[in-house]
Amino acid sequence: MNEDKLCFNLKMIKKHINYALGLSDDKHEVTGYDLLPFLLEAASHNTYVETISNKTDTLYLRCKESLVSMMEHAYLNYIKGISNKLELNKKSVILAFDYTDEDFYGDVQGLDIHGWTGKDAITGKFKFLTCSIVSDDIPEKIPLISVPIRIGHYKSHVILYCLSLIKDYIGEIKLILFDREFYNNDLMFELTKLKYPYLIFVKKFLEYKKLFEELEEEKTIFVHDYTVNKDQSNYKGENYLAFLKQIYDPKSEKNYDWIFATNVEEIVLSNLIESYKKRWRIETSFRVQDEARIKCKSKDMKIRYFLFLFEQMLQTIWICFYKDEVPFKKFLIELSNTAKKWVKVQDKK
Repeated sequence: MNEDKLCFNLKMIKKHINYALGLSDDKHEVTGYDLLPFLLEAASHNTYVETISNKTDTLYLRCKESLVSMMEHAYLNYIKGISNKLELNKKSVILAFDYTDEDFYGDVQGLDIHGWTGKDAITGKFKFLTCSIVSDDIPEKIPLISVPIRIGHYKSHVILYCLSLIKDYIGEIKLILFDREFYNNDLMFELTKLKYPYLIFVKKFLEYKKLFEELEEEKTIFVHDYTVNKDQSNYKGENYLAFLKQIYDPKSEKNYDWIFATNVEEIVLSNLIESYKKRWRIETSFRVQDEARIKCKSKDMKIRYFLFLFEQMLQTIWICFYKDEVPFKKFLIELSNTAKKWVKVQDKK
């Protein structure tokens, strides 16, 4: 791997750390330059950050003193550069939203840690919402933004907030894909109001199961009316429900029923399943990012969020510049080793 190219990306990551934590090379004794090597070592070996460096307390203090918005915009600053380089703002995109989480062990307190069953000693989960590009014609299927999710959040508010953050870095949105967890009248109403096209996989409620039994056509679409109760008022919404009955899946060699909700009138029924399956790419992205997972004992959401975005930035760099060259894990190890040498060289200057 080209060492100059790796060093350039190390500078980008250092810049990200400084922006996220409000650090300055001129004003602070410990900066991104000092934090970078041990964060990369923790990511490349999937170990606890607390066991690697004596600067962990400084890192955690800076995280607690920083704002979530500082961390968001530090990552977005890098996405802005990527968008300019790849001209993403000139390209039509298909987006996908999904939740991912990180395990927590200990006493669950506050609104940042979501409850869990206690299986495998896990007592809670930190939860994040990610928006990624999943378009066929864009090789760089990168996560554009992730935000922390608190208990009791409004899906529509958080998703529209994410879309407002990334709108300047992408072109026209052709479609936004969601799984069944996002089938929500309020979300569908707000997306339609702002003219965002969506495709949502729908749970097979009892009433829909009965309807499937009555359907004679393999593929049928209905106009669907719904009501949204908000701000002490009722609002009427309208979209389309597409029913696909006993569609053969060559991979499993079984037939399945599918239901989708959409606000795209000219949606092509024959392509619905293939369109939706693009959403699975975001789940693949989460599995890749897990290879850079930094273990952490902290119950502070901002610390967890900083580490999550750090992992995500590593994945984004790999997707854009190294994916065709080396596996993600090898990239992490090479980057970590180069960081140690790079810091030693900089110290001698």
